[in-house]
Amino acid sequence: MKNIKSILLVTVLVVTTAFTLKTNSGYEVGDAIEDFSLKNIDDTMVSLSDYKNAKGFIIVFTCNMCPYSVANEDRLIELDKKYKEKGYPVIAINPNDPRASKGDSFMDMKVRAKEKGFTFPYLFDEGQKVYPKFGATKTPHVYIINKNNMKVEYIGAIDNSSRNPDAVSEKYAENALDALLAGKKVQKTKTRAIGCSIKVF
Repeated sequence: MKNIKSILLVTVLVVTTAFTLKTNSGYEVGDAIEDFSLKNIDDTMVSLSDYKNAKGFIIVFTCNMCPYSVANEDRLIELDKKYKEKGYPVIAINPNDPRASKGDSFMDMKVRAKEKGFTFPYLFDEGQKVYPKFGATKTPHVYIINKNNMKVEYIGAIDNSSRNPDAVSEKYAENALDALLAGKKVQKTKTRAIGCSIKVF
């Protein structure tokens, strides 16, 4: 009887804890992010603080091997071309552990960036230290940051068509960026990121 009471007490404590403790799932809209320093495909280290004249950042967790990421590469290039000069450059980060995702090594990243003509940094999250802070779960996963306060303004997908660019009818990232550039509030701050799960060894 004493053992049953002990088991019941432990069960109640576990259930109570599960519902009362807030799990750290990463940044939410309105949170201030920490800067980071990651290696770029040109072998230099890149931090957000390097961008002295930026108004903010389009941080995208992406990779070489996910078909969703591949389908969005041209859209990332277009985003960078359109918004970099306006103060919002694209910064791509590969969060995958290359031991778990063949084709996502640092050398493979260099090859892919050259093949596609990436106009933006493509950083390697070595040791997978950065993406958990953001709470990224997919590739691609977009975070738009306001540099004034380093706060997250938007999280989610680039647009409403994960694979087919011809089917896009709502450009989530562009709408958020246009609002910020106009000094307005972002109307849709969070959407569902659709893509491949981030690969962990």
